[in-house]
Order: sequence, then structure tokens, then C-alpha cells
Amino acid sequence: MRVVAITGASSGIGRATALRLARDGAAVAICARRLDRLEAAAAEISAAGGQALPMVADVTRATEMEAFVARTIERFGRLDVMICNAGFGVAGAIDQVPPEQMQKLVDINYTGTYHAIRAALPLFRRQHAGHLVIVSSIVGKRGVPYMGAYAATKFAQVGLAECLRAELAGTPIHVSVVYPVSTETEFFDVMVGETGAPVSRAFGPRQPVDTVADAIARAIERPVAEVYPHRWSRGLAIMNALAPAFTDRFVQRFGRKPVK
Repeated sequence: MRVVAITGASSGIGRATALRLARDGAAVAICARRLDRLEAAAAEISAAGGQALPMVADVTRATEMEAFVARTIERFGRLDVMICNAGFGVAGAIDQVPPEQMQKLVDINYTGTYHAIRAALPLFRRQHAGHLVIVSSIVGKRGVPYMGAYAATKFAQVGLAECLRAELAGTPIHVSVVYPVSTETEFFDVMVGETGAPVSRAFGPRQPVDTVADAIARAIERPVAEVYPHRWSRGLAIMNALAPAFTDRFVQRFGRKPVK
């Protein structure tokens, strides 16, 4: 039985992935800050015949991520995969995003990923096996207008993952980065609330949350370095590498500008 820990699993991609993996026979430890949402997700997993360990934990606190890993091992006896999923977004030009909002993004999106990895990696080293899955975003490969603050944290996740992959190359510890496009979750509504103003809907491809969960499940079954749930999104990264100035103009249509 594979044991998977998922941060930010009370909704969205985290919740869908927990359900998908549980249906495949995995035991899932799920954490987030909202107990009611966690308990609802755990009940759904149990109803589907899976095993779940819900735990209220804040990814911005290193001790809570360490406790999350410890409780997972206590309950299931092992940990095979850590999925770093917790995150949120805001929209706005860089000079319009307040410093405290930027810090909050860094604390949750990047530092939260770091804390989760730091809690799991020593165990993976000791057991000579493990898989770190980092849920980034396609804007972690190529930024779009008015998403600079969010994209910066997603790029930071990617930089961390690339260094880890190089450090762990040749070992049985895998590192995968997931690059979703706009996904049908509550992400947009949360972004509007965090931004404090209506936000324009971006033009561009969208994908169901189950598409992302399925892609993550496949990557866990057969580890790969990068996961693009939307089949054409990899092309944006390639285009940016080959023609960045052209891509600057191309991505203008994908911006999420606050509406005043």
C-alpha cells in the first residue's frame, strides 16, 4: 500500500488528488487549515473505501509540517510520497500588490513547499526511497500580465525542484513538478477575495480538476521530472525559450487584471 501526504488537501487539486489516489488503493494523509473541509474530504475518501488521516496543519510552520509527517508514519507506518500543493494567488501589477500580500504569497506558496519537503526528505533519505511532487503552475514556466507576485512564487518552487533533482540524481528519490493551466476549482474565487477587487477572467485553456489529479497519479506510478496536465501547455514553455520577446506579446491575452 502506497502512503501519500498532501498539503492543501481540503479543496481543489489537493482534494481531487487525494480521492483519486485513495480509489487506487493508497492511504492518504491530508492537511490544511480548515477542519470542516478536511473532515468532509476524509469522509468522502472513507466512503470510497480508502484510508485517510486528516490533520489541521499550517504549511508556513516548520514544526507543523514535521508533525504532519510524524503522524502519517505513526498511523500508516511509512511515507512514500509528499505532494506539496498548498497555495493561493493574487492579481495585480507589482507596484499595486502590497508588501504584506507578497510576503503571504511567499510564506504559503514557496516557504510552505520548502517546509513540507524539509520534513519529508530526511525520511526518504533514510528509507532510500520517496517521491516529492510539487504542484506549481504553468506561470511557473512563463509569467503572464498581472500575475507577477504569484508567478514569482511558482518560479521559486521550480528552482527549488530543479536543484533537488540534480542533488538527488542517481538515487531512488524522485522529484516531479506539476504545471497546471487554469483549473476548475475555487482558486479564482479565493484570488478575488485575496486581491480585494474583481478580477477579469483570463482568456485561454482550462481543465477539470480531475485531469490534474489523474496526471499526478500517473506521475507517481511512473515518475517523471515535469507534468503538464494540459497537453498543449508545454508548448508555451518551449516558445518562451525560443522566442521570449514574441511570447511577451502572446501571453498578454492570458493576464488576470483587477477590475476597478
